[in-house]
Amino acid sequence: MRRHLGKLEIKSVREGEGRMPMQFAVPGVTGEDLSALKTWYWSDDLSVDPQAAIFHIEVRSYLLNVDGLNVLVDTCCGNDKERSVPWAHRLQSQWLQNLAGAGCHPADIHLVLCTHLHADHVGWNTRLEDGRWVPTFPNARYVFSRKDFEFFGRQTHEAHNREAYADSVLPVVEAGLADIVDSNDCVHREIEDGIWLEDAAGQADLVFDMVGGEVLARSTALLKPGGALVSVVSLELPGDRDDIRKVFFIQEASRAQLTELARLVDEGHLCPQVGGVYPLAQAAEAYRAKAAGGIPGRIVLQP
Repeated sequence: MRRHLGKLEIKSVREGEGRMPMQFAVPGVTGEDLSALKTWYWSDDLSVDPQAAIFHIEVRSYLLNVDGLNVLVDTCCGNDKERSVPWAHRLQSQWLQNLAGAGCHPADIHLVLCTHLHADHVGWNTRLEDGRWVPTFPNARYVFSRKDFEFFGRQTHEAHNREAYADSVLPVVEAGLADIVDSNDCVHREIEDGIWLEDAAGQADLVFDMVGGEVLARSTALLKPGGALVSVVSLELPGDRDDIRKVFFIQEASRAQLTELARLVDEGHLCPQVGGVYPLAQAAEAYRAKAAGGIPGRIVLQP
């Protein structure tokens, strides 16, 4: 995937995909929540039993180029990491090769931005060399949020994130390559005339949540007074602010809505990325190619 926003070029660097228990991804999810999904989405991985339901994820980084700088946003799970969760434990992915395919080698990266310090966002910060974890990007500055750095340095209830802090964050700090910044710091402000990057905390009118859990709980800080928090995941919305509106939203698809979406696609207003169209008989082959990273975008199967 390659996109442009003014003079900013954005490329996707895929690591892989995985499956995790729904209760791990969305703590507190109930059978009633999962049953409500059936009106608009369902898959073979899901179940109305929270203990059996599975959450499917795809893990990728984003490589940005602006003003001659190569900026890497998040570094996925990493290889060889000892993790207490199976979807990130001792991976052997082709992420470095995919980075090279996007036009960069580790020494070419100028800046690594970690949006937060979860295990699946910091893994390639370091690599294993002679039994030690060393920074993967020797010429880069790594930018960590002070709030996250302090929080994950003391938290113990999420073992996999604590493990990631020890082998993928602290070695960078010890190597002197980390910049620990406050939320009002700006790494690169003006992309082009009329396009700016700013901290969004406390300025958003609407947050639309499709993840739940800790992400949902932290989203309230983004909203200004009078803003709205809308979740399609959880009926239990955070109660730490009484100056915003909180809405749980389920939309049941109808023929009229699907017809309208088809019209918008036909007229070019919506541009879904389709990586390939295959006959149904080749479904297994298509999905194997997709899993190997050979097909960008969505797969369309025709009967």
